[in-house]
Amino acid sequence: MLTRPPIAPPNALERLTGSGLTWGEGTYAKWAAPIGAAAFSLYILLTAVTAWFMPDANWDMLPYLAIAGEGSYPDPQALHDYAYSTVKEGVSAGDYKTLTDDGGGFRSHMAENAADFHSLLGMYRIKFLYAEILSSLSHVVSPVEAMRLVQVFSVLLFGAVTLLWLRAEGALALAPVAGTILIMADFGDAARASTPDLLCSALFLGGLFAYVRKREVATAMLLFLAFMARPDNIVFLANFAVLLVAFRQKAGGALVGFAASFVAYFAISHWAQHPGWWPHLWFSSIEQHYNMDGFEPPFSVAAYFRAFAASVVRAIDVDSWVGVSVLALAGWYGLDRAGFRLERRAGILLAALVLGVLAKFTVFPIHDTRIYFPNLLPPFLLLAAPLMALWASASQGGQRAAPPAIPGDRS
Repeated sequence: MLTRPPIAPPNALERLTGSGLTWGEGTYAKWAAPIGAAAFSLYILLTAVTAWFMPDANWDMLPYLAIAGEGSYPDPQALHDYAYSTVKEGVSAGDYKTLTDDGGGFRSHMAENAADFHSLLGMYRIKFLYAEILSSLSHVVSPVEAMRLVQVFSVLLFGAVTLLWLRAEGALALAPVAGTILIMADFGDAARASTPDLLCSALFLGGLFAYVRKREVATAMLLFLAFMARPDNIVFLANFAVLLVAFRQKAGGALVGFAASFVAYFAISHWAQHPGWWPHLWFSSIEQHYNMDGFEPPFSVAAYFRAFAASVVRAIDVDSWVGVSVLALAGWYGLDRAGFRLERRAGILLAALVLGVLAKFTVFPIHDTRIYFPNLLPPFLLLAAPLMALWASASQGGQRAAPPAIPGDRS
């Protein structure tokens, strides 16, 4: 017959540890909101400092600075010299060598050939808002410092909107979770990169927050500005507009933002001399072409699917956006099964965010997380209200009543 051995009384260290854990749990439960907000704010400030003092010297700096300086340097050779000399002055010698010397490859060629470098600018010129901001700031600070200022501003704006969203949902206690999601989604890399990606993401997040709060004018303006920073955001806007119309959801701001972006897309593409969807896809996902002037490769289904398959493998093995998206879907499904459902308005937005990622990857299969970053955090913010309801239910011994994710919206 088996007998249970006697349980030894806890020693002093175990009692002290237990008391400390109990005190910590009680303190955090009481002050979860301010602690969460403070921890998230510290993370955002640290990221902003890193963006200024430890920026990533990426090759895209060169064409972005070039399009920002086109007004002053209309000649391709002069513009090329300006872009390269500006970057040389703004980064370390080692970084500059990395950007300009890859042993006779693409970077080495572009450093020596102004005409070919100039032929690529249509793919960057289309990011109209980013170029205009850099051009304006370059009159006040150096062009490379202007890039860093945009990144710092974008980090702070993104963090502020996130906190406002969580506060509006009474979910500041979940702010550390939002910070964790951002770490998983490579927020730090996006902050350090001198590209328009994080600016677009911050404006986009502001537009979505305005949508859930039914601020239609702000929704239209911010979504349009996000599009102007990265016009490929038109894919999400189109998906969102279709879902809003299909489900007869009143959201004038989002529809106006899409309509304005749709019209602007063709105007900006023509003005920017963008090479077109297939040449751009070929350059980004199939083979880097040295001169894009008149480059019109015949469309190939086989080449497209090779690029698609290669990007799928890299997205899963190298990048984080697939995992973050799956985690959001799992959270949505789990909360729904538990009876804590999103309101109709929020549910449409979450579906549009997920479909927007899939559609963007299908239209332009490229594996980089930065391309899909705008869509990664918003689903978790939408799930904050039902998650807080689940938390309240657990603390009340299972007697739950799930509040709507968007208070007062039953349409």
